[in-house]
Amino acid sequence: MMSTPVAIVDYGMGNLRSVQNAVTHVGGKSVVVENPADLLAYDKIILPGVGAFGQAIACLRQTGLADALNERREAGARILGICLGMQLMCSVSEEDGIHEGLNWFAARVTRFLPDAGLSVPHMGWNGVDFMRDDPLLAGLESGSDAYFVHSYHVRCDDVSDVLATTDYGLEFHSMIQRGNVRGIQFHPEKSQGFGLAIIRNYLGMSC
Repeated sequence: MMSTPVAIVDYGMGNLRSVQNAVTHVGGKSVVVENPADLLAYDKIILPGVGAFGQAIACLRQTGLADALNERREAGARILGICLGMQLMCSVSEEDGIHEGLNWFAARVTRFLPDAGLSVPHMGWNGVDFMRDDPLLAGLESGSDAYFVHSYHVRCDDVSDVLATTDYGLEFHSMIQRGNVRGIQFHPEKSQGFGLAIIRNYLGMSC
C-alpha cells in the first residue's frame, strides 16, 4: 500500500528533510522533485512550505511547478499541502499585499491580530477539532494537539471544504479538503504520534 513513492515538491521554501523523515518513519518512500516534468509521474504529492506566500507562489509559477500541480490535481493525484503549502492552495492571501494563489479552494489567507494576550505568530501546540470524517483522520481523535507555527490563517468560503478547525483567539480552518486535495495548517512531521498517523493515513489513501 505504501510501496509507491510520494513526491515532495521542492520550490526552495519547504522543510523537505523533516517531511521526508516522517514519511520514512511510517514506512513510506519519498522523492524530492523540483522539475515540473518529473512531477507528472506521481499520484501522491506533498506540497510543503515555510516562508512568505508571495515569494512562494511566484516561484511555483516561474518554475512551471504551478502548471504541473494543476495538471496532476485535474488528473486525480492526491495532493497534500502542509502549512504554507496549504495556504498556497487558497484563492488569495493578504500577506505583504494581495496575492492570488492556486485557487483550488475559495478561501482567504489573513493575518492573526494580537488579541487577549495571544502572540503572533501562533506557535506551539493546539487542539484540532474534526468537522467530519475523512480517510486522512481515520483512527484519530478529534481535539488532539498538533504543532503550529504560522502568522496567517485560512478561512474557507464554503464550510463543506473544512475538515478541521482550531481555536486561537478565533476559530480558523486548520484542515481543508475538496476531492483529491487536502491541506494541513499545522506541521504533521512535528506533531508526534498524531501527525505521523496523518501522514500514514495519507500514504495509504486510495481516494
